[in-house]
Amino acid sequence: MKRLFSILVIAAITVLGAYNLQAANSVNTLPGTIVTFVQDDEEAMAGDELEEEELGFHQELKKRFIEGGPAFMGIVLLCLILGLAIAIERIIFLNLSTTNTKKLAQDVEDALNSGGVEAAKEVCRNTKGPVASIYYQGLDRADESIEAAEKAVVAYGGVQMGQLEKNVSWVSLFIALAPMLGFMGTVIGMIQAFDRIEAAGDMQPSLVAGGIKVALLTTVFGLIVAIILQIFYNYIIAKIDSIVNDMEDASILLIDMLVAYKNKKRI
Repeated sequence: MKRLFSILVIAAITVLGAYNLQAANSVNTLPGTIVTFVQDDEEAMAGDELEEEELGFHQELKKRFIEGGPAFMGIVLLCLILGLAIAIERIIFLNLSTTNTKKLAQDVEDALNSGGVEAAKEVCRNTKGPVASIYYQGLDRADESIEAAEKAVVAYGGVQMGQLEKNVSWVSLFIALAPMLGFMGTVIGMIQAFDRIEAAGDMQPSLVAGGIKVALLTTVFGLIVAIILQIFYNYIIAKIDSIVNDMEDASILLIDMLVAYKNKKRI
């Protein structure tokens, strides 16, 4: 987990550094050796419009990020980086925890009928995922009674659910925190705009335009971060629900298998 955080933070710093270098090179490098002389104001305005159109999405995003101010925009970016780090770690963990439940149940049943409980436990040892762990705990108590095996399955199922949901609440925190920070930046920007009006003693658009622009940019970036993290969060929750359903179905199948195995041994 710590290693994943470090990698993502270093990647973010590298991307921002590359952006700064690219921006510096684009300013200092001329596209050609032809020098164009501006004849009138209309040609100058046309050149400015063309330059604005040539700005790519990343350059425009970087420009707006800088205009929003480093204080709140930096915190919002930190929420995005930390939220994505946790989300990616959870997605990797959940994908590794997904198993073919039907195949595992069939393998355990075949091993149980042919080699007994120890053979079935060996199949569970060689299989990754929470379903295999639940099977192993139930089989480990199979020699005691069906009730003991069922209690072990239920208890260990709760432990596995806790591991699946680990750190997911932090993603929901960043989803709520990012737009709240954006709204706070909006309120502070509006307060600064009204302070300028009060100091000037006159209502001029130029006095309030900058503050309102900064305020709106912080809100927009906060909402963008929340939307991105919300998509990852919903995927994680859906993945957890799918695995939990598999665990419940597998638990029922295991108890049925143990009951059939006990009855077969009595005969």
